[in-house]
Amino acid sequence: MSQQLINRSPDLKRLWDEGFEMEVKGGYLLVHHVPYLNSSGEIKYGVLVSTLTLAGEMTFKPDTHVAYFVGEAPCHKDRRRMDHIINSSGSYPLIGEVVANHYLSSKPAAGYADYYEKMSTYVNILSAPAVSVDDTVTARTSKVITVEGPEATFRYADSNSARARIDTVSAKLKGLKVAIVGLGGTGSYILDLVAKTPVEAVHLFDGDTLLQHNAFRAPGAPSVEKLLERMKKVDYFREIYSNMHLNITAHSQYIDASNVTALSSMDFVFLCLDRGEAKAMIIDYLCERNIPFIDVGIGIQRVEDALLGDVRVTTGTSKKKDHIKKRIPLVDEAENEYNTNIQIADLNALNATLAVIKWKKLFGFYQDFEQEHHSTYSINVNMLLSEDRET
Repeated sequence: MSQQLINRSPDLKRLWDEGFEMEVKGGYLLVHHVPYLNSSGEIKYGVLVSTLTLAGEMTFKPDTHVAYFVGEAPCHKDRRRMDHIINSSGSYPLIGEVVANHYLSSKPAAGYADYYEKMSTYVNILSAPAVSVDDTVTARTSKVITVEGPEATFRYADSNSARARIDTVSAKLKGLKVAIVGLGGTGSYILDLVAKTPVEAVHLFDGDTLLQHNAFRAPGAPSVEKLLERMKKVDYFREIYSNMHLNITAHSQYIDASNVTALSSMDFVFLCLDRGEAKAMIIDYLCERNIPFIDVGIGIQRVEDALLGDVRVTTGTSKKKDHIKKRIPLVDEAENEYNTNIQIADLNALNATLAVIKWKKLFGFYQDFEQEHHSTYSINVNMLLSEDRET
């Protein structure tokens, strides 16, 4: 199913939003899992098929009121054939392996205005007897719909954006190539959020192996067997999130002076590494090339048998980068409890969420009045501070 065709065709989008199992094959629209009664009074499921009239990349008014049905002859509750809509029965090869068994005709006076009206009307007629026998049967199953075509970003359609009607807002993130440098706790949570957006590509950079302690600071829950495989972090997370996003690339290496040019083609970079000297070199490279980035950090201290500290998000863009060196620690910090007590998944998740929200602001997904380029959340006073505004 082409996501572009759905987005540009209100009738198909309505069918999809309401949970119909749709499929487009060549010039045909198929609705699967349509319940009906057969001549024995049994509930069966068939496929409703219609020719599909398109005007470019969107549907046009149906050119005919007739449809096809794959299955046994649909019947009324008293087991009589639905001869009022079955025009004829036989074998009707349509496309590929799709062979219809019945030719249907139910014509309203004014014809069908669109494919939502046509398909939902036929579904209601066909399924009414089955529903009268068992009111739990439905053609609206909300089954996962896979996405095909060169414009596909996800393995299955983004029904969340469709249901919320924010497709045009989400589209602002399309075409972006995003890098995540460092797949420790915060970086892995950033991946979890970015993988759910329609960016063109996500590149992961980290040379570490996935170890047992990593499982307590990252999304999900790897099995013991998976930990024993000692996979590289980037390979592990690429394997998981490639179940959703089609274009995730793993680079099992640290970024240093020898390979920093790998970031040259990126539209945005998330920096999630602790090594200050390496970070300084990467930031200099990004600033020189006006590649926007966000650096994240967590500073934790133990005080009176409790933990306190800050969660930081610092943004660098072509319009604002004079604050970077005073805001981002560019030398390795020795006095940081976080370096030894890393099992704080909630702070990793918060740090990632604040970073992704700011990233989305930069590209117009969220409204941004403050235009802050540095923000800190203080744990013990529950305060979020925004500073270094764009002027």
